[in-house]
Amino acid sequence: MSRKITSSRAYFHAIPPIIRNSLQHPTTQSDTPFLPKAPSVLATNLIKSYLVKGLIKEARSLFDEMPDRDIVAWTAMIEGYTSCHYHGNSWVLFCEMVRIGMDPNAFTFSSVLKACKGMKALFCGELVHGLGVKYGMEGNIYVDNALMDMYATCCSSMDEACKVFRDIGAKNAVSWTTLITGFTHRGNGYMALRVFQQMLQEDAEMNPFSFSISVRACGSLGARTPGLQIHSAVIKYGFESNLPVMNSLVDMYCRFGCLPEANQYFLEMAEKNLISWNTLIAGYQRTDPSECLRLFSRMELEGFSPNCFTLSSVTAACSSLAVLACGQQVHGGIVRRGFNHNLELGNALIDMYAKCGNIADSRKIFGEMSHKNLVSWTSMMIGYGAHGFGKEAVQLFDAMVRSGIKPDQIVFMAVLSACSHAGLVDEGLRYFKSMTVDYNIPPDQEIYGCVVDLLGRAGRVEEAYELIENMPFKPDESVWGALLGACKAHKLPHLGKLAAHKVLDLRPTMVEAYLMLSNIYASEGKWGEFAKTRKLMRGMGNKKEAGRSWIEIRNQVYSFVVGDKMGSHTKWVYEVLELLIRHMKEAEYVSDLDCLIHDQHDRT
Repeated sequence: MSRKITSSRAYFHAIPPIIRNSLQHPTTQSDTPFLPKAPSVLATNLIKSYLVKGLIKEARSLFDEMPDRDIVAWTAMIEGYTSCHYHGNSWVLFCEMVRIGMDPNAFTFSSVLKACKGMKALFCGELVHGLGVKYGMEGNIYVDNALMDMYATCCSSMDEACKVFRDIGAKNAVSWTTLITGFTHRGNGYMALRVFQQMLQEDAEMNPFSFSISVRACGSLGARTPGLQIHSAVIKYGFESNLPVMNSLVDMYCRFGCLPEANQYFLEMAEKNLISWNTLIAGYQRTDPSECLRLFSRMELEGFSPNCFTLSSVTAACSSLAVLACGQQVHGGIVRRGFNHNLELGNALIDMYAKCGNIADSRKIFGEMSHKNLVSWTSMMIGYGAHGFGKEAVQLFDAMVRSGIKPDQIVFMAVLSACSHAGLVDEGLRYFKSMTVDYNIPPDQEIYGCVVDLLGRAGRVEEAYELIENMPFKPDESVWGALLGACKAHKLPHLGKLAAHKVLDLRPTMVEAYLMLSNIYASEGKWGEFAKTRKLMRGMGNKKEAGRSWIEIRNQVYSFVVGDKMGSHTKWVYEVLELLIRHMKEAEYVSDLDCLIHDQHDRT
């Protein structure tokens, strides 16, 4: 028995001397007694905890139960409402606080000004500004920065925000960044860069946010040289590892069309988030849709889950490539992730199915949408027009107006184009008149071009010319180009020559106009003018851009160009073509070759 006890003692660790001494000789208590926190402080801390977790109702219930609420409690609740985007509640609570005689502090003013910004309520913001002056808040950096941000968002111009900025004695990094952000969000990238330049010249404290927003300003302007200079400054100040800054740089290079550089900096990023992937995917979607889809596959392989923005870009890439099978897979992913009720994705799917030739599915998605905006109606109208369903587009326009949505210029473009393709001349002219009379929308060059095309397709070329002559501004090459196309289709050489000369006066490098003009001269037997025009065209070194068609078969996209003999599929194409020619000869079909006069020499 004693042997067992002795052996078991080997498993106990000796008590360290410092702990033994503290137990034997406890320290004497301080003369200052322990004071527990006041109940109001504990309640305020609990309110803050609730608000951080988004538990608004619980926080408000506790706030209402507090018998003694100081300014810290009021400010915590107001700030919580603002942070959770309950801006109206924040404003109401602030008004109640002032009404009972509680004096706000700088943090209260800052929080309620953010709420005014969120509501875009300039009147409320001005009231708070006046109250701030009454309470002596002028010169407080937190209040001044919040004021500047509110005015930059709510006012029709940046004048009030600039006035507040000038009156700030000691500006900090937030002051500068707020002003740069205000100009950038208003689309005034030039002034944003001017402020950033001034910030550098005054040796102000630099932060990642000022760089990030300035890079965005360069991207929106397409200002490549300033963008490269700011990129150098990013490296100089050591922000090249900052994720938001690098995301902005990738976006900037994408907007410049410098996709190789954007991809290089993307690959060099030590850390990437979903915004990084979305930025590069969106960049490639605009210029290289195939690479956009490959990037999307890579992103998923690396464990990132796409959001609505990602899927919107990928759906647009499928639209550009007209790859229906791929678009259907993306649609399945949207449904599987529960995004099928997202408005923007619904609009993108309508456009994708229409461009892939599946107008029935476009209509199905449109009909299933619980909420439709102007883009939804416009996308469906454009789809109907492209497929020749002019009457359906007209009916859809009328239904949209009945639903209370006011059409804009793009909607009128869509319905006029649909009427043009379907030969609905009278309906198209009625909408053209309604645009100015009923909606007070002045037609621009594109609208006039649509109406000229509408009349020209119907053979009313003289009316189209009269419309051009009576335009309130000088017509551009697109308007004259529409008339030129109508003259070619209806064999009107006199007006055709006039239209061609007008196009070439405005755009001397337009090969199609030279080609059409030379063909008119050839058809009239004016070989001298024909040779002169062709010589001018050859002297430019340009050729008419060849049309390209493509078709998707078994998840493979095959493209075709006139005279193309590259690729394994061309042998089958020419075999089918020979079969079609044989059928045409058997049917004694006579081809209209006027549009092909002497084009073989230039291979156009």
